[in-house]
Amino acid sequence: MSDLLFEAKGIEVTYGASKGLFGRGRTGVRVLHGVDVSIRRGETVGIVGESGSGKTTLGRALLKLVPVSAGTIRFNGQDITALSPEAMRPLRRRMQMIFQDPMASLNPRHTIRRILTEPLLLHGLASDRRDAERQVRAILDRVSLPAVMLERAPHELSGGQRQRVGIARAVLMKPDFVLADEVVSGLDVSTQAQVLNLLKELSQEMGLSMAFISHDLSVIRAICDRVTVMRFGEVVEEGRCGPVFDAPKTPYTRLLLDAIPLPEIDDGWLTRPPPVLEPAA
Repeated sequence: MSDLLFEAKGIEVTYGASKGLFGRGRTGVRVLHGVDVSIRRGETVGIVGESGSGKTTLGRALLKLVPVSAGTIRFNGQDITALSPEAMRPLRRRMQMIFQDPMASLNPRHTIRRILTEPLLLHGLASDRRDAERQVRAILDRVSLPAVMLERAPHELSGGQRQRVGIARAVLMKPDFVLADEVVSGLDVSTQAQVLNLLKELSQEMGLSMAFISHDLSVIRAICDRVTVMRFGEVVEEGRCGPVFDAPKTPYTRLLLDAIPLPEIDDGWLTRPPPVLEPAA
């Protein structure tokens, strides 16, 4: 078995292209320009770049949520580039996504119980509703949410709680791969650290491969093994996080590093204990 879970070569994505009469049509806007990316089993790869760099489009292309206009995508050794939606359906359980805005990805009409149990039943991962309930309660405990949350709707939860529900929904499917798209950008710093630690622990426990999309390189270094830096739909630098952060090869990567709000990159910021505040005099 190959060590590679995902292998994409020469990926191009074009938005707005269309065919008209007599071969005429719009050429569209090319967003990705021949991108190569690989993700090994059990590896977490960061995809970084400023807004408009194509990082989210690349992640969605890997999952075939947007069509590619050129290139090939292989998942677990299988070429999935031209697979139809019907042919992709058996693979969907093995490729999960955690969205940037959990409020937009969780059905507002459903309780958390239904949001989490229905996928288990749909994919045959639970023998009945009692089994699904047991699995859901176990994963809620793992993501530090009380069982009382099962009766609530998404709007009754905080942003951090909703993101934990999104994580729970993804890992319940027992996937091989999870795409996390800016999952902590809307959270406060302390909640960011909790969510990132949770993702890191779950990926290690379950042997997950992950692609972590972010514009914040301090987040990427804290959770990822390798990093892919994108600009204008192209990969400008790629490698292990340590060497890329310590000695970037391109001015653009240096620019992203200089934009980190921390005084310096700190590998231990996720686990650093909070400061002890002296009482006011």
